[in-house]
Amino acid sequence: MEPFSNDLLKDKVVLVTGGATGLGRAMGEKFVKLGAKLAITGRREEVLKQTSDELSANGYSVFYKPCDVRDPAQISALVDAVEQHYGAIDILVNNAAGNFISPTERLSPRAVDAVLNIVLHGTFYATLEVGKRWIEQKRTGTMLNIVTTYASSGSGYVVPSAAAKAGVLALTRSLAVEWAPHGIRQVAIAPGPFPTEGAWSRLSPTPELEEKMLDRIPMKRVGDKEELANLAAFLVSDYASYINGEVVTIDGGEWLQGAGQFNDLRQVTHEQWDVLAQMTRKGK
Repeated sequence: MEPFSNDLLKDKVVLVTGGATGLGRAMGEKFVKLGAKLAITGRREEVLKQTSDELSANGYSVFYKPCDVRDPAQISALVDAVEQHYGAIDILVNNAAGNFISPTERLSPRAVDAVLNIVLHGTFYATLEVGKRWIEQKRTGTMLNIVTTYASSGSGYVVPSAAAKAGVLALTRSLAVEWAPHGIRQVAIAPGPFPTEGAWSRLSPTPELEEKMLDRIPMKRVGDKEELANLAAFLVSDYASYINGEVVTIDGGEWLQGAGQFNDLRQVTHEQWDVLAQMTRKGK
């Protein structure tokens, strides 16, 4: 069941980085169904074309252009092309990312840069390019950044991603204050586990790791892309126009379970609780 009216984002031009696959595509599909004009980018032109063709076949307005977000010149050319095609940009979704699991001491500087350059630099470059134009054009707009639940807490074995996403989180909160007088709003989503073909193969490559990941989630399931897309649609819509600088977590309670010192007591059986109750009453 569709929770929104089909004109929620009517005629809004939305640019999504990393928009051809995974969560980026899921958000893009949701946006066009709600009336938006979509522009997607990524490094692989054939994948962009396929996504564009499939969405356009359903009558939606989709524009694509390849771009490596690590290169500010390519981002500038991308924004030029989108503005030329649609006339303007109303919403920027910084979704392009890269991540993999590894003990940190095994990382080379090149591996670190591979993540930081896409996640932190790419997001910053796109934000700067679009934001400068909005300010110059005296246009209002909304920027949605996709961060992660460990952007605040940090996490072992994905340290470059944790550092980069923490930077994006700081960028979101900082510009929420600095650019608000220009009518530019900043919001972010911190997803927990959402299976996508690319990310899942690098972060949960075995059934054993997937089972451990599920065990960390109180709701005992991963997220559905539609759930995240619905949240994104609301946050970039005019109904969320007073939400600025906020990061919304959507993870089934995963990070809260890890945050509570005694949360692992959920593994204690009913019978064991009876024994523990007797022991605690005796002060032992």
